[in-house]
Amino acid sequence: MKKETIIGLFLTAFLLVGCQALEKKQQSGAAVELHGHYLYQSTLDALTVGLNSEDSARVAQQYITQWAKDILIYDAVKEGMTGIAGDELEQMVEDYRRTLYAHAYEEYLINHRMPKNVMDTTVQQIYDQMPDRFLLNESVVKGMLVVVPKDAPNIAKLRKWMRDESLDEIEKYAYQIANGYDLFTDKWMTTTDVISKMPVEHDALENMLKTKNQIEVSDSLKTYIIQVTEKQLRGTPMPVELARAEIEKIVLSERQVEFLQKERDRIYEEAVQRGEVIFY
Repeated sequence: MKKETIIGLFLTAFLLVGCQALEKKQQSGAAVELHGHYLYQSTLDALTVGLNSEDSARVAQQYITQWAKDILIYDAVKEGMTGIAGDELEQMVEDYRRTLYAHAYEEYLINHRMPKNVMDTTVQQIYDQMPDRFLLNESVVKGMLVVVPKDAPNIAKLRKWMRDESLDEIEKYAYQIANGYDLFTDKWMTTTDVISKMPVEHDALENMLKTKNQIEVSDSLKTYIIQVTEKQLRGTPMPVELARAEIEKIVLSERQVEFLQKERDRIYEEAVQRGEVIFY
């Protein structure tokens, strides 16, 4: 075979391979190429979902520019153009990679293997040991609220029924007369919650709660009567059920430290026993 023929075949094959590579790049959806790094159209599309054409173009161009700058800086450092020691930088990258992997593994262990339940006795014990840590910033109450027209009949009876917690009578009255009825004898409400339901200033309500269990206020159209069945005043320890969430965070945080330390020790000891840790 003649030399010219061999060269021609080689050039043809080279061009075919080049065309196939170009076609592959185009099919892959690359929108921008820089130093062998590719930014894909799908990435840009995800950034511009729901934007009009003008905003879409602006956001895409900003992202492309920042992406290119990051690549150029990355390549400059990698090629030693900045005076940063390559080995030192690679070690930093490897250390960071190892830290990320370790963190991801620890997150998996915490989410899938660490017990999350906190016993009631543990909650109560911590609550009793640190009463000053769980003080209320505002008072909390349990009780009931009835809202009636300002000229509603038999309000005196309603007040008595509420003091006596005669729920049957209250509910009958509320069904016939009231504009609103809220029974919360089984859950705590803050004074902020209460003032969202009746026209009273926060500090005024806090002061009334110090001496009253039945509080009544009116506006131009309605009368609001709240009967307090339980209360814990501002500045005093909150009920243990309200402190539970914070106590559980304390317990689980301490448990997490101990749990991860035991896992690290276990993994290390098993590696030593298998002869994977070699001492010279």
